[in-house]
Amino acid sequence: MTLLITWPESGPQTVLRRTSEPVEIAAALAPLRVRYEQWPVRHDVPADADGDTVLAAYRGEIDRLSGEEGFVTVDVVSLHPETAHDWPARARAAREKFLNEHTHDDDDEVRFFVAGAGIFYLHTSGEVHAVYCERGDLLGVPKGTTHWFDMGTRPSFTAIRFFHEEDGWIGNFTGSDISSRFPDFDTIHAGFTAERKA
Repeated sequence: MTLLITWPESGPQTVLRRTSEPVEIAAALAPLRVRYEQWPVRHDVPADADGDTVLAAYRGEIDRLSGEEGFVTVDVVSLHPETAHDWPARARAAREKFLNEHTHDDDDEVRFFVAGAGIFYLHTSGEVHAVYCERGDLLGVPKGTTHWFDMGTRPSFTAIRFFHEEDGWIGNFTGSDISSRFPDFDTIHAGFTAERKA
């Protein structure tokens, strides 16, 4: 299950939309040209599976999406406390890389979550949309869309990345501090987890 929260760009004091219904999320994101899909979860793929195993498990979906969108490079990124060498430093550096607002000139940012969770924050049309993605969720952020990504202070996820360009991830940072003015991954994750347990 995923979650979408929308606020005005002025701040999180007012919630304009909050839903965990996939159909409503897809409909809300479609006008922004943001692709949201849910793929079947492969329960036989462990969270810390190597890249080849992950790609083989989702080959059908990968081929379909690559054919539709013309992706030329597909890879797997993974960060888990139990398996990553020098995890605290890697986790801190990875989070800081994506936490500030940025755009991409040459490529979309498309991610499928095989395991774990993360939040994409989309800043567009005077609003900020926090899209909490977890296992089974695919999100495609079009190039030129102002956004940031938070994986939390203890990141643990595996994701498939899709690229139109062989150069991979290149971010153009806006210099704005807007990401510091909205609830971070840890805050949203804790609240959402508590709700589902209630």
